[in-house]
Amino acid sequence: MSDGPIHPDERPASGYSWYVLGVLVVVYILNFIDRQIISILAVDIKADLQLNDSQMGFLGGAAFAVFYALFGVPLGRLADNWHRVRLLSIGLALWSAMTALSGFARNQVTLSFARMGVGIGEATAGPTAYSLISDYFPKRQRATALAIYSSGLYLGGGVSLLIGASIVEAWNRAYPGGGPLGLVGWQAAFLAVGLPGLLVALWVASLREPPREGGAKRSPQPFREFLVDLSTIVPPFTLIGAWRRGPAALAVNLAFAGVMAAIAWAMVGATGNLPQWSSVALGYYAVFSWASTLRARDPATFRLIWGTPAFLCTTLGYSLVSLAAYALAFWSAPYAEVVLGLPKQQLAFVLGANGAIAGFLGVIIGGRVADALRARYPSGRILVIVFGVVAPIVPIWIGYTTPNATLFYAMNFLAGMFGAAALGAAAATTQDLVLPRMRGTATAAFFLGATLVGLAFGPYMVGQISDMAGSRVDGRLVGDLRTGILSLIAVAPIALVLLFYAYRAVPAAEATIRERSGEA
Repeated sequence: MSDGPIHPDERPASGYSWYVLGVLVVVYILNFIDRQIISILAVDIKADLQLNDSQMGFLGGAAFAVFYALFGVPLGRLADNWHRVRLLSIGLALWSAMTALSGFARNQVTLSFARMGVGIGEATAGPTAYSLISDYFPKRQRATALAIYSSGLYLGGGVSLLIGASIVEAWNRAYPGGGPLGLVGWQAAFLAVGLPGLLVALWVASLREPPREGGAKRSPQPFREFLVDLSTIVPPFTLIGAWRRGPAALAVNLAFAGVMAAIAWAMVGATGNLPQWSSVALGYYAVFSWASTLRARDPATFRLIWGTPAFLCTTLGYSLVSLAAYALAFWSAPYAEVVLGLPKQQLAFVLGANGAIAGFLGVIIGGRVADALRARYPSGRILVIVFGVVAPIVPIWIGYTTPNATLFYAMNFLAGMFGAAALGAAAATTQDLVLPRMRGTATAAFFLGATLVGLAFGPYMVGQISDMAGSRVDGRLVGDLRTGILSLIAVAPIALVLLFYAYRAVPAAEATIRERSGEA
């Protein structure tokens, strides 16, 4: 037996590390309660504000996702350069306040702006939590820790259904014509889940900031860099950043903006949904502008993220898993209520418990299996992401074609558990493909895919196809949610192609990180 010192990566995580992880799980639960409660409220909001399925898909997806992704980039860089605990506590307070303000929305416009504010606040959570966990846990326990943290996603999503249904029904019984300030049930639900987050933000502020792995250096002027980053990703200030890089960079930036505007114009003409496509075009243009700036200012980070096909294919492959997951998370409750005719309280209890248990089991088991496979094969974690693509197909098909409620619940459980298995594997793979100082930025880039591909398009795609396949009854459009949800299966072949490439490319990419970064 060796009596030499224990390498930091071999030393198990401390008790305080597990305590911090527990607090971060609570934060992530609140994160997804505030994000997902709109699902159980969708039927009430749709009727109250006179919206169709594609408009609800926008509110449940791009209205939040674009601003979550857009601000996640500079906030990810700020997480690399500033006090992560403080940043997380400020972000939690912001998104909780904006969730509460959603309760005062009177139309689609005001609710959209509130959802955008929730997205900006929640953009702090991913970069700070992933970076903290990576410094509190050794590499061999990292996928497991990230998987446990990610369980908050499913616990929060499940609890949001239970809370939302209970508050709506209790409020509407007590105040059938509207309560204090004229608020109806869905508005009261937003208030009830938003306000407690302000107290949890104080708890988060009490956590200790850990030393960064490898003694990674932070910027001496983090907020100055944050403002510069913000100016390079928020239009029209992006034009200033492009001009500073030269006339050629400005020309490329303007050309890309023109392409995005043309695509948005064409899609608005085809679908009639201006908020969706203008938001998506804005988001993609902003990300392009930021990536161009990152290439000029921090070429090492650019090379290991945007210049690494293994990183991009892993992220995009998982993003298509998340597209289906986000779509089901948003539409399963409205589907059960509208198509199967199930009572809101019952479906909220069953789907909420289903989502929480299935997600928790899937993400924990998936993380453990991913770590075990990684120990045997350099690309072992990619196999778990592939499983997350293929395994949900049959449950989705059966669950959303059967008229039997019990079978629907069972298949929804399996689809959720199988899809959840991929998250820890994908997150850990992307963290392993960059240097320690880049983890916050890499996390932001990883979430860009999950949000601008998965969340921005998943709920909307189902809603849009539902409207296109629907019919008019008494002059009103009635969507076909069954067809909309089954269309999710079509993304699986694209995801498999991306992940096949990632499986082949990850070992070489991980083995050459330092050389490709150009850093000593």
